[in-house]
Amino acid sequence: MNLKQLEHILRACGSITGCREIIVIGSQALLASYPDAPDDLLRSMEVDCYPLDDPAKADLIDGSIGELSPFHETFGYYAHGIGPETAALPAGWRARVVRLESENTGGTIGLCLSPEDLAASKLLAGREKDVEFVREMLRAGVVDEAAIRSLATELSPEQGVLLGMKLQICLRRP
Repeated sequence: MNLKQLEHILRACGSITGCREIIVIGSQALLASYPDAPDDLLRSMEVDCYPLDDPAKADLIDGSIGELSPFHETFGYYAHGIGPETAALPAGWRARVVRLESENTGGTIGLCLSPEDLAASKLLAGREKDVEFVREMLRAGVVDEAAIRSLATELSPEQGVLLGMKLQICLRRP
C-alpha cells in the first residue's frame, strides 16, 4: 500500500461513517510517519481502522469497503473495520498519534499510531508475522529498541514483561 491509497481509504471511511477522525491501528499507520518506508513494511493491502467518535460504525466500514467488497475488487486494497479493543496499546498512545490530513483525505483526518506504539502493539499481539514486522521496523531504522522499551512503563506489568520478551526475540537476528 502507498500513501495515496491510505488517503483514499480515509476519505471513503469518512464518507461512509460521517465521522471526521479515523483511528488507524494496523501496519499501514506507518505511512503517516514514513510515506517512503521500505516495501517490506508496506506489503499489507488492508487498513485496520475505526471512527474515533463512534467505533461501532467500524461495521459500516467493513461492510462497505472491507475484504471482498466491490471496493476491494476494484482497487486491490481495503479497510478492515475493527474496534478499539482489537489492539493492546500503551496508555499514552493517543498523545502520540500522527495526524494524516491532506486534500486527498477529503476532510477526514487519519489518527495513525506512532511507529513506537505500532511496534509495541505488534509485539503484544505476538504473532510471528507481527514479530517479523517489528524486526523489519528495527532494521529499517523507523523505531529503535530504547523507544520501544520506554513504553513498557505505560503497560500493565504482565504486558511490560511480554513486550520485553518479544523485543528480545526481534533483536536476535534469524
